[in-house]
Amino acid sequence: MGDIKKSEFSKNVIRIIKGSITAIILTLILLLIFALLLTYTKLQENLINPVIIVISGVSILIGSSISTLKINKNGLLNGSLVGLIYIITIYLISSIILANFKINLYSTIMIFVSIIMGMIGGIIGVNLK
Repeated sequence: MGDIKKSEFSKNVIRIIKGSITAIILTLILLLIFALLLTYTKLQENLINPVIIVISGVSILIGSSISTLKINKNGLLNGSLVGLIYIITIYLISSIILANFKINLYSTIMIFVSIIMGMIGGIIGVNLK
């Protein structure tokens, strides 16, 4: 019985990591599209921060929903883990790229959006069966 629980736990961890990777890849694709739109259209630069928040939220929602499709319980927890892994990864990358990276109001909003959208996606994924 212990091996079955351990095996299921391992599968869930892999699903959560895959959901986080899915969210990050989706974010990169959507940000590339947004960057192209900024470059070749007359979109204003003051849209950058709100669009990044929306893109991140949607990506986490999709990633957490996908990761929790096969997990039968704890959608809130598993989905929020996807959001947490996503935001930690993004902040680690930002810290490496930007030497003067610091937590501010924008980054605090991103943390809350990531966790909340992960929770919502987790609920959606568990209930889509």
